[in-house]
Amino acid sequence: MTDLPPPTLRLRIESTAIAGNWNALDRLSGAARAGAAVKADCYGLGVDSCVPALRDAGCRDYFVAHWSEVPAVLRHIPARQLSVLHGPVTPEDAAYGRDAGVRPVINNPHQARIWLESGGGACDLMVDTGINRLGVTPDQLSDPAIQALDVHLLMSHLASADENCPQNLQQLADFGVAAALIRHRELSLANSAGIGLGSEYGFDLTRPGIALYGGVPREELAHAIRQVAYPQAALIQVRDLPAGASVGYNATFTAAEPMRIGVVSLGYADGILRSWAGGCFTHGDSKLPILGKVSMDMIVVGLGAAPMLREGDWVELPYHLPDAAQQSGLSQYELLTVLGHRFAR
Repeated sequence: MTDLPPPTLRLRIESTAIAGNWNALDRLSGAARAGAAVKADCYGLGVDSCVPALRDAGCRDYFVAHWSEVPAVLRHIPARQLSVLHGPVTPEDAAYGRDAGVRPVINNPHQARIWLESGGGACDLMVDTGINRLGVTPDQLSDPAIQALDVHLLMSHLASADENCPQNLQQLADFGVAAALIRHRELSLANSAGIGLGSEYGFDLTRPGIALYGGVPREELAHAIRQVAYPQAALIQVRDLPAGASVGYNATFTAAEPMRIGVVSLGYADGILRSWAGGCFTHGDSKLPILGKVSMDMIVVGLGAAPMLREGDWVELPYHLPDAAQQSGLSQYELLTVLGHRFAR
């Protein structure tokens, strides 16, 4: 069988920007060092692209959510540097964690007992200080199984660090109380936004995620964070549209005058949702407006600002995450994690 033809979608990943973002966040973490949340395939950008860049920049603490994410990350880093946030829900989870050599994050006494019954050893412990997701509650801190753990990293997770609100200070205080009740080696509280709250949230280790990949959850980080992901698509058709002709489903756009249009093989199946309608692509400095609705596999753009474009030429979707979030109505997290698998990376 002949080789596949070149793809018409590509996602350019700036590994130097990932490294630069980690270095900036490490610096902004003050006396703490920065780790990296690499869950969800590095927020959709690809473990094989992102983890080596983080490793080579100096990162040595990594976090995934699912046990199924472990093998891909361990292709690039030693097992002792990886923690699994969702912890051992079953004895099989604990057995796998011990064999792989990674640290589970214990979230309740049940998980603690599973880990101890499997043989125990170093683990991390999540304390819930107000987000009410995973984590040991304050009344469970004295549970014998929790007290028996060999806790390497005691952590909690900020619920509203992207806002200036009393909850941040309350979580900081509650984390201090928990730290006095649990034997541990190191402490970690701040996520990406938490780094922007100030050095008192840093402790020993910060755990940035979205900011590594170009997200700006607080204005204090805006000067330091660079765009990482650049979705690009090739034109698969260029044509002339007469005045009065409509474009796409439900004819939501009608040409007021003759115009040149192009079609890209990109759509909501690739994570470019219908909320992008009214946005634009770019070619160099030229803006190419999206015409009509976004389809599953196709978007039509106006080529009035770049009439020289032909089939096979590439255009780019502006994906500076704060601006793209405002344009699309999606969160910066969603913008990355919804990107599909048809992009060549």
